Amino acid sequence: MSMEIKVPELPESVSEATVGEWHVAAGDSVDRDQNVVDLETDKVMLEVPATAAGTIKEIRVEAGQTVHAGDVLAIVEEGEGGAAGGADDTSSDDASPTASDEDTDDGEDKDDGDHPIPSPAARKLMDEHGLAAGDVKGSGKDGRITKGDVLSAVEDKPEAPAPAKSKPQAEPAADTDKAPASADKADQAAIKAGAGERLEQRVPMTRIRARIAERLLEATQSTAMLTTFNEVDMQAVTDVRDRYKEKFEKDHDVRLGFMSFFVKAAVEALKRFPVVNASIDAEDIVYHGYYDVGIAVSSPRGLLVPILRDADQLSYAEIESSIRSLGKRAQESKITMDELSGGTFTITNGGVFGSMLSTPILNPPQSAILGMHAVNDRPMVVDGEIRVRPMMYLALSYDHRIIDGRDAVLFLRTIKELIEDPARLLLQI
Repeated sequence: MSMEIKVPELPESVSEATVGEWHVAAGDSVDRDQNVVDLETDKVMLEVPATAAGTIKEIRVEAGQTVHAGDVLAIVEEGEGGAAGGADDTSSDDASPTASDEDTDDGEDKDDGDHPIPSPAARKLMDEHGLAAGDVKGSGKDGRITKGDVLSAVEDKPEAPAPAKSKPQAEPAADTDKAPASADKADQAAIKAGAGERLEQRVPMTRIRARIAERLLEATQSTAMLTTFNEVDMQAVTDVRDRYKEKFEKDHDVRLGFMSFFVKAAVEALKRFPVVNASIDAEDIVYHGYYDVGIAVSSPRGLLVPILRDADQLSYAEIESSIRSLGKRAQESKITMDELSGGTFTITNGGVFGSMLSTPILNPPQSAILGMHAVNDRPMVVDGEIRVRPMMYLALSYDHRIIDGRDAVLFLRTIKELIEDPARLLLQI
């Protein structure tokens, strides 16, 4: 009996999705609930499971195409599933999981049964770079070769003169619309592919990149954004970390970082300046009586801002643990829509990449965002003497329509004072 694998109901406010990487090919055996394909929305990555155990009979939508809720992605013929497929290694080549009709019909020596077959996206990239299945080590299910594996192999491949072409051509746009091992690897592979030639490559934005661009443009065009700066001496916080980091990690099974101090300081400052925690709704100012702090984290698909709910009620250990969990799941594209929704204030830390100073852009409908930066030793005048201190620049971007310059400056100064004297956080003074 054949069953359809359909696009699931999409999250609220999301109308369509882009088909990402297929983890199976026609003829593959699958188990019930096994992830067969990734769908990329403008906010999260969704996994689509097999509706039944059996064999993939047909894949109807290729990677890179746009789909809507209810669209049929593939057909699965019910059977024994993946376990049965793996037991047929000693049978004929036609039944072997490392060969398919597509591989033998085209007459090309690509996959001879001694190597796992690549995914459709990986095969296309292998053909373009002249790689055979034996040249790439697969990391997917049953050793299947993914596009990320091919990109890694391309990077490791010795430089060779580019093949003669009648005229330079840009690589197909579909090559980069599926999530690679990382955005950096995809960019590097594209550059290496055109080494020695004056090539240009035109590719469509991923959904999340297009959404990021849309929201950043919205923030700059629909708000009266202004940024104020200050600097903070990190010596006190550094001393606390050095003194208690081993015991903290032992007791809570998580490292003590700077972020928990800044979250605590930001919440205390938000309590003192409620307008910074507010937002504009039409002609009204909405004051929030809770503190949902967004933490900007990087992912292979771009910058995401998951939310720490009720941050004022979290301990230092709970904040550090939550941030660590969110960061890990962001890397794995497993952040949920609920975790990205809402938020009354955002903190972003460009310092982890070495940024010295920046002007962070607002995350609408929020009215303010705090930017942390790198900690660098600098000569400072302390008690009339020049001393070397670990200093960090802070930036607060805010919507000047509802936040006056005075409140913004005092808010940022409050954070500075709390960080420079962490005991204030405990005493709330």
